[in-house]
Amino acid sequence: CVFMDICIDVGRMWAVLFEETTNSALSSCIEFHLMDLNQCFHALPGGEEVIMETEAKPKEAEPLVEEAEKGDTETTSQTDAGNATTQDSSISNGDDADDKREMVDLKIIWNKNKYDLKIPIDSTGAKLKESIHSLTGLPPAMQKVMYKGLLPEDKMLREIKVTNGAKIMVVGSTINDVLAVNTPKEVIQQEVKAEENKKEPLCSQKQHRKVLDKGKPDDIMPAVKGTKERLPTVPLSGMFNKSGGKVRLTFKLEQDQLWIGTKERTEKVPMGSIKNVVSEPIEGHEDYHMMAFQLGPTEASQYWVYWVPAQFVDAIKDTVLGKWQYF
Repeated sequence: CVFMDICIDVGRMWAVLFEETTNSALSSCIEFHLMDLNQCFHALPGGEEVIMETEAKPKEAEPLVEEAEKGDTETTSQTDAGNATTQDSSISNGDDADDKREMVDLKIIWNKNKYDLKIPIDSTGAKLKESIHSLTGLPPAMQKVMYKGLLPEDKMLREIKVTNGAKIMVVGSTINDVLAVNTPKEVIQQEVKAEENKKEPLCSQKQHRKVLDKGKPDDIMPAVKGTKERLPTVPLSGMFNKSGGKVRLTFKLEQDQLWIGTKERTEKVPMGSIKNVVSEPIEGHEDYHMMAFQLGPTEASQYWVYWVPAQFVDAIKDTVLGKWQYF
């Protein structure tokens, strides 16, 4: 009996200890074995049923388990909510970062027009050209963007110190403008010829008629119509100037000069200073030409020579202007 009492006391002590734990499974296991032990002692002669205090309190473990599960659920919910909050916060920060990018206001000036442009200051010159294209329709490849010189495409606006309100100059033409200007050379030449045909012939103009009406000089050099010859080794002589006086032309190739000689004096003209040479056949005497050397920037500086042999006209133009300048 003493042994049984000791076992019962030990069992009660174990039950009390495990009542305070939240592990319901372990507590139930101990209770089960104590019940078996009680049945064994009850089967002995004179044995008494041992009433375990734990039998009256098996349900107290369930609230603990429920509270633990509830705590775990709340912890999980808080964790999920925390994750969602963190995710939302990161997305919001991304939006805020876009909104907080430093912008710069620019004045784009192209083709006498002004455009307002707002662009991030960390944009490159190439990105600026794309934005200008959106505003003006001017392709980036056709643009020359100027800001304190030619704006580099590979550098950011911040690097080249573009400030708020800066004026950006743009030079360039659209494809349509280029096509409109790029007229074939043949068409231009035809238009020039048509314009010249509208003008009164030089031979008919009053200022030239008073010289031509004097007739062909007696000592003029012979002319050959429809041929081209090199310049002679001797001066071209026997011709008239605008005042009706005799004039001779000497081509000093070694000095790159044209000497225009009259009875009074000889004027030595550098060939490089002669801007243009024009000529026209004399009406009724097409084997001779009237020719003008433009000595200054305007036609008012033309020096006229009459009765130039036709076979030397092209050679004179080639010598004075150079073949690359003569069309």
